[in-house]
Amino acid sequence: MRFHYRCSDCGKEFRTDGIMYQCPDCAAENDGTRFPKGNLIVELEEEVLRAAASKEHVTPDDFYPYPSPDPDSYPVGITPLMRPRRIQRKLGLPNLSFKLDSQLISGSFKDRASYEVALQAIAHGERKIALASTGNAGAAMSAVGAAMGLDIVLFVPASAPINKLMQSVLYGAHVIPVKGTYDDAFALSIEYTKLFGGINRNTAYNPMTIEGKKSISIELFEQMGRRIPDAVYVPVGDGCIIAGVAKGFSDLRKAGLIDRLPRLIACQSEASDAISRAIRNDDFRIVSATTRADSISVDLPANGRMAASYVRESGGWAVTVPDQAILDSQLVLTSLAGVLAEPAAACAYAALEKDRGHLISELGADAEVAVLLTGTGFKDMKAFDGRVSIPPAIENSVEAVRALPSFD
Repeated sequence: MRFHYRCSDCGKEFRTDGIMYQCPDCAAENDGTRFPKGNLIVELEEEVLRAAASKEHVTPDDFYPYPSPDPDSYPVGITPLMRPRRIQRKLGLPNLSFKLDSQLISGSFKDRASYEVALQAIAHGERKIALASTGNAGAAMSAVGAAMGLDIVLFVPASAPINKLMQSVLYGAHVIPVKGTYDDAFALSIEYTKLFGGINRNTAYNPMTIEGKKSISIELFEQMGRRIPDAVYVPVGDGCIIAGVAKGFSDLRKAGLIDRLPRLIACQSEASDAISRAIRNDDFRIVSATTRADSISVDLPANGRMAASYVRESGGWAVTVPDQAILDSQLVLTSLAGVLAEPAAACAYAALEKDRGHLISELGADAEVAVLLTGTGFKDMKAFDGRVSIPPAIENSVEAVRALPSFD
């Protein structure tokens, strides 16, 4: 047995490596008015951590509950670590880096979670996986399912960006648009699993989603020469990504490979700031979300309690920015770094720009800072409507070329 489970709220341990979703006692308290309780943490056994610590170089497989028997079937990572020189100079942060998870196969960070859930399903002889998504998780799970021969049943808000929905359709998923919110789709997908069986991939509800996402921290550790950043800026919606980042660094520390955690900075839109309120004020109530950054637009964060706890443990904090700053940051990233990021990913950079002074006062201008850019902008090109346009065509003549500016 490589692992067991522990409740993130009451601490109760479950000595099984079978399929579990939530602590039954804590989950029974959930009434839909506050952040849910009962999410499980996967605890690797000591011998797994010792084996990882003995290796000259580690990979995510060394820390996965379900290691991959065939990692080339759907390669997840290692995504590029970019040193954006022009933005480093703009912000006065010479050790700034961007982790480009937009380069994963489906175009987003969600490949990491989906891959580990697929491995869980295969290990338990299941061929069907159900989930809810605003687009990215569904596209990722659909892509992994296509590569690994799994049936994917995807519940999505009907308002989700068409590019993301079309991805899932093209990958062969059974796409079910819902006349409602992401939270509505989430609840219906759980009912589907209860009725028809299979694995439920819902973020945080299935603890393997966090385990898959922790792979980014293992990669950063190796890419930075077996060191870790001083601070990591993470876009936050339901709290699963930042919990996964925290879990990866926590496992590295338990293995004795690092002796501290980086500061984790939760980056949110002001129009979807539930977890930021929880971090600052222990406020776990529902907050209506209206942000344009659909991937982080969440009323009731499925992993809000765990995320807030991990951020506090790291000595980190929360930063919220207006939607306009997120949209403006998309253009900064394209024009100064050549990176086309979707709004949710650009939120992390917008938060860094806003937080720059505070960051420097806390850690110094020479701090090693990583920004997670979690999804490609090609997924949501409508975000640029009315903000940029294609120039008008010129006449097919030398005279028209002579009339052009020199563009110096």
